[in-house]
Amino acid sequence: MRIGLGINYAGGFKEVAAEVADLEHAGLDIVFVPEAYSFDAVSALGYLAASTERVELASGILQLYTRTPTLTAMTAAGLDYVSGGRFVLGLGASGPQVVEGFHGVPYNAPIARTREIIEICRQVWRRETVQYRGNHYTVPLPAGQGTGLGKPLKLINHPVRERIPILIAALGPKNVELAAELTEGWQPIFYLPEKAADVWGQALAAGQAKRDPALGALEVYAGPALAIGENVEPMLEFVKPHLALYIGGMGAKGKNFYHTLATRYGYGPQADRIQQLYLAGEKDAAAKAVPDELVRNVNLIGTKEFVKERVAAYRAAGVTTLNVMPLAGTPAERVKLIETLRDLVD
Repeated sequence: MRIGLGINYAGGFKEVAAEVADLEHAGLDIVFVPEAYSFDAVSALGYLAASTERVELASGILQLYTRTPTLTAMTAAGLDYVSGGRFVLGLGASGPQVVEGFHGVPYNAPIARTREIIEICRQVWRRETVQYRGNHYTVPLPAGQGTGLGKPLKLINHPVRERIPILIAALGPKNVELAAELTEGWQPIFYLPEKAADVWGQALAAGQAKRDPALGALEVYAGPALAIGENVEPMLEFVKPHLALYIGGMGAKGKNFYHTLATRYGYGPQADRIQQLYLAGEKDAAAKAVPDELVRNVNLIGTKEFVKERVAAYRAAGVTTLNVMPLAGTPAERVKLIETLRDLVD
């Protein structure tokens, strides 16, 4: 099982790069760079490519709507080149609040768009002359649109790899089915090993039934918070605001993917209460309403023995990478946590 980490570069990714290099030596296998509405992820990934030697670098995630499919492919090929073949293209739909509110682009047809973007990317990486007719993307523009001067082109450069790994951040059944069918990896959020088969098993099976064997086995990236020790129980409270934000505030009532997930895990009444409080502006109360049991079940917070048991549960559920969020105050403490987890995983 591999160990990953999502970085927080709100204060600037230059400051994070040295820590990632230390984490690489501590046993980190892959680092994810987010892209919400802060600095773009690509700049940070390029910087990290020059600051690291072995660790894989993943976008976590590039949003579907903010780049053309061919630009996404070009960017991935460029990052794979500067990293020496260490890039993983993480794609996701994000949500309407960011896509429409910050980018001013309609949030529509995320599943169909994802399929078309993946197909176009793989044409580009194979250095085929790109010609694509989809429901959402047409390359080149057809007659009657634009100037009429567009012609089919192929990528000038030779990519390091003609099949850069793709992973999709997905929760809904159709999105998860698509990930299992078309991509190398799937990244869920708030993964609860004992409930995963009930929530996603049918969608995964449907996608894998159509999967090209050349893609290999599907990689599963779970993202628990991490705190290991005899007195880390207070960290449960530290994680609750994060869960409350997603369950309560990421989307309107009836349009919140994370609320639906918590409900499917068996926490429907609690999810309703969290959402009610959060949407009323009572964020602290919403965080307090998050059940301790849910926090424990979707994270790695506890003694070495407890964390080792939970790692085994993740492994048994099919997780191949633990993309952790270390709950530690200093870079040295985060390095120590990764070293400890490395020992427990191995």
